Amino acid sequence: MRGRDDLKNILVTGANGQLGTSLALMANSGDAHFFFTDVDTLDITDYKAVRNYMKDNHIDIVINCAAYTNVDRAEDDRELAFKINAEAPGNLAKACRIGNAALIHISTDYVFGKERSTLPRTEEVKPSPSGIYGESKLEGERRIIAELEGNGVPQKQADRARYAIIRTAWLYSEYGKNFVKTMLGLFSTKDKLSVVFDQVGTPTYAGDLAAVVYRIAVEMACGDFRKVDNGIYNFTDEGVCSWYDFATAIAELSGSECKVLPCHSDEYPSKVKRPSFSVLDKSKIKQRFQIEIPHWRESLKICLKGLKG
Repeated sequence: MRGRDDLKNILVTGANGQLGTSLALMANSGDAHFFFTDVDTLDITDYKAVRNYMKDNHIDIVINCAAYTNVDRAEDDRELAFKINAEAPGNLAKACRIGNAALIHISTDYVFGKERSTLPRTEEVKPSPSGIYGESKLEGERRIIAELEGNGVPQKQADRARYAIIRTAWLYSEYGKNFVKTMLGLFSTKDKLSVVFDQVGTPTYAGDLAAVVYRIAVEMACGDFRKVDNGIYNFTDEGVCSWYDFATAIAELSGSECKVLPCHSDEYPSKVKRPSFSVLDKSKIKQRFQIEIPHWRESLKICLKGLKG
């Protein structure tokens, strides 16, 4: 049986975001020592700062929740988007390789979007991002893989350089800014509201994603890094819907009388062409970790209950 001195040290970056906050609520079970940081306590775009922090705190596992997520603004802020979404994950991966640590990195369905499809995207589908946000997130994935696949790395280090890249979509929670909270705010001030119906995907409750990330981290922390196969995994809640369907469900389950109307994407001009169908196939992560994933409507009920307090 493992004692307290045997517990792994887990660093969580982007801790003030939706996923980081959800993870913090789960980090009390005694499975590991957690270090929660955000930009004010650790600048992950600074490799030396990352390496020193990990070395000083003997970090065994990194969970990277940090990201530049403003999709439209990224088009005018390319340098910062790539610095946070590409360079920073590369820094973390390099520090993990040198420090024999493992890395769990959160990516996005926005690595797709340029090519149309009506089939759920598996991890093997070739990415085709349509904007700076998606391009920068894809570059982050590539830098992690290049650092941790063992190319040019001594075998013993390569064996320990474990990583899991988790692509997710339509994240929401009780925390921060997200679609659910935006809709609830609009419902309180409007009699009717138009929401696009021609973008289809799957809402993902941050609490559900946090539970899976936590499970992967604990498997890594229990002493056998090989339990988690290197690679990309998809995770969202179950089910498929449009943003219109999602908004309608929020109105219904929250008891709002605001009328939600469907509209086309081109009625809301954007600098970025968003994925029209970004449903992710979750077969791989379900089989690998033997998990059951809740339907998005059931998780939405939990979130709305939490928001009511």
